[in-house]
This record gives sequence, structure tokens and C-alpha cells, in this order.
Amino acid sequence: MKKVLFVLTSHGEKGNAGSTGYHLGEVSHPWKVLHDAGVEMDFISPKGGEPPVDGFDLEDSANKEFWNHPIYQEKRIHTKKPKEINPSEYEAIYFAGGHGTMWDFPDNAELQELTKTIYESGGIVGAVCHGPSALVNVKLSNGSKLIAGKRVNGFSNEEEEIVKLEGVVPFLLENQLIAAGGKYSKSAPWSSHVEVDERLVTGQNPQSAKAVGEAILKLLKK
Repeated sequence: MKKVLFVLTSHGEKGNAGSTGYHLGEVSHPWKVLHDAGVEMDFISPKGGEPPVDGFDLEDSANKEFWNHPIYQEKRIHTKKPKEINPSEYEAIYFAGGHGTMWDFPDNAELQELTKTIYESGGIVGAVCHGPSALVNVKLSNGSKLIAGKRVNGFSNEEEEIVKLEGVVPFLLENQLIAAGGKYSKSAPWSSHVEVDERLVTGQNPQSAKAVGEAILKLLKK
């Protein structure tokens, strides 16, 4: 089985509203699902190196297992840059969330190219919470947006308002997913919601992360 490529944000500040980064549970929960199934994963971030982390909670057993796993500790601390990656080695690319993604994912041409190449090679594209910000500008070879006409999911406007960051983030993700042609749907705040449309898997919030991992695994097994 080919590997899965995890993408973490390198951005550690949410405007003037404090620190951020990738959300630990949105990495550890899909990681555990895939790791327990024998899937190998590699880690990248826009800047490479050790990315900033948010939602740090080692009371969560999946967080603790991932954080302390010697192999993945090494991969997490020394993430590669997108240009160091050969996309043909990967059967899926997965964008973990965290508010930082809203700044450094949407306009990253290298991430867009990786996503397009993996998807057009028959691979899976997954993302959760703010991770789908990486998908709003991805265009396929025919010029169409990757998410256009597809069922898609991500952090809702309502959830952004609850955490009082609707005026801090560069844009509201729900709005941008719709503007890119996605068929956006959502559930009540903080409830698990995952959309699977062919080889596109998206989840709404941190509570959806494990289910996104399970959906990706199901597609990998096909």
C-alpha cells in the first residue's frame, strides 16, 4: 500500500488573537486509525521543520500515543517541505486543521500542485475543520476547481462565531467553500459530520477527525 501524506500548518499566530498552529487531535485521531491499520504516513508543512501546535492535550489517549511515538515524533519535528515530496509515493493527501491553516494553506501553489497531482493520479484528498482551506483554490488540469460540484464540509460560520474569531480569520471557510463551487453542508456545532464524494473526504470540526480517518481508510481499502 502506498503512503498517506499529512499536511500541517506552519502558521503560529491568529492575527492579534493569540497563538495557533495545527490542531493536535485533528492529526492524532486520523493518524491512529491509519496507523492501527498498518498505513505509513509522512508529514509536510509549508515551511518544513517543527510546526506550531494547538489543542495540546495529552489527556487524550490518541494525542498522547501520537506525540510520544518515536518514529512519528521524528516525522512531526522534522516535517518536509512540499517541494521535497514525490507525489507518486502517496495514495492520499490529508490536510489537518487548526486556525493557522487559514493563513498559509489557501494560496500555497506547491500544496495545490501536490493535491492536484495526487487526485488526478486516482488518489484521495482529505481535510478536516479548517484544513479544507487548502482546497478552495485547487484547480484540476481541465481548469475546474477540485471541489466544484462536490459535496464538501468544513468549519462552519456558526462555529467560527462561537469561538469569536469570525473577525480575525482572513475569510469564513464555509463561504469560500461555497464560492469555489462546493456543495457545502453542515451539522450542529461540534457534532461529527463527514462528507465523502468519490475520492474527496471532508469533515466539519475537531469532533469529525476520527471519522475522516475512517473514511480515508475505507477508500484506501477499495
